[in-house]
Amino acid sequence: MTDTPPAPSELQVAVCAACGTPAAPAARFCEECGAPLTVASDGPPESPSAPDAAPMMSGPTRPARAGGDPQPGGGARRPCTDCGGEIDPDGYCTRCGTKAPLPRDHMVEAPQRWVAAVSDRGLRHHRNEDAAATAADPAGWAALVVCDGVSSSQSSDVASLAAARAARDVLAGGRGTGLAAGSALTALDAARLVAAAAAAAGAVEDVTRAEHGDSPPSCTFVAAVIDGDRLTVGNVGDSRAYWLPDAGEPSVLTVDDSWAAQQIAAGTGRAEAEAGAQAHAITRWLGVDADDQVPTLTHHRLDGAGWLLLCSDGLWNYASEATETGRVVARAEATTRGDPLRMAEDLVRWANEQGGMDNITVALARIGARTHEGDPR
Repeated sequence: MTDTPPAPSELQVAVCAACGTPAAPAARFCEECGAPLTVASDGPPESPSAPDAAPMMSGPTRPARAGGDPQPGGGARRPCTDCGGEIDPDGYCTRCGTKAPLPRDHMVEAPQRWVAAVSDRGLRHHRNEDAAATAADPAGWAALVVCDGVSSSQSSDVASLAAARAARDVLAGGRGTGLAAGSALTALDAARLVAAAAAAAGAVEDVTRAEHGDSPPSCTFVAAVIDGDRLTVGNVGDSRAYWLPDAGEPSVLTVDDSWAAQQIAAGTGRAEAEAGAQAHAITRWLGVDADDQVPTLTHHRLDGAGWLLLCSDGLWNYASEATETGRVVARAEATTRGDPLRMAEDLVRWANEQGGMDNITVALARIGARTHEGDPR
């Protein structure tokens, strides 16, 4: 029996506009970086319009290809990060044989000098199922989103990245307060966070196959919007937001949707609950099999200088209490002179030094004055 010939569109090869990786026919998302795919045309590709926020890009562990060639086998030399040799089209160094890291393994964003995010594979997982997306302007507005793909679910790396970017885009599109003030402004901020979570849930649904079995794609969600001295945070799952003021007590701004959080609420000590066998079992998530995807919202007035930190459990698992987290962030600040991007990289490095048992994502925003001349805090 002869198979039905494919339609002409099925013969075209999709190429990821974000990282240049060719994809299989009919694929909708890049298997390497998770970005949505477009079908390549016979003519030259159109340049996409620049988004409000800097796009995700590979970090220091993935050098830019010489000459800007986006294709893995495009002829331009791509150096090995271990020995400086040349990476072949299959992704291995021709000198030392080391496999080159994928762009999805280590991703970096810095839309403004006061906001940055880093997402890293860690040491023990074979892929990075975390993701971050950010947007900011110089005037004191920013949106930060962190999503952690559920490891037991299908395509969680694709789902988390799609969810984070979808939420970021909704929040960036709704920036500006117009005439709203007081309780009306609070309600508007809440509505935007709910809409962002709904967009993230929709993005997860979009990457879910019709026949997904018992483990469709799913991820956690935490997002924050900073608008001057106002902060609104929403979360689903166990990715967290922390407020770490220069003066005063640090605090966790979110409550985990997890088995451990339920145990803590019932009176079990945090250390004991978070060391339990089911500690990281979450009770809410984004995905087609989720019963409740509406984020839990909190509103805060930022009345002093400090750091807003959003992170996945790959970081907070090593410093869960707000005071512990504050000390770790203070150490990173002192080491990097308060540069948010360098701090985020330092926090990821620190988590890997503790064991790197999980993927690690850190998003930071500096609120208020600087303490080191010329360096943002």
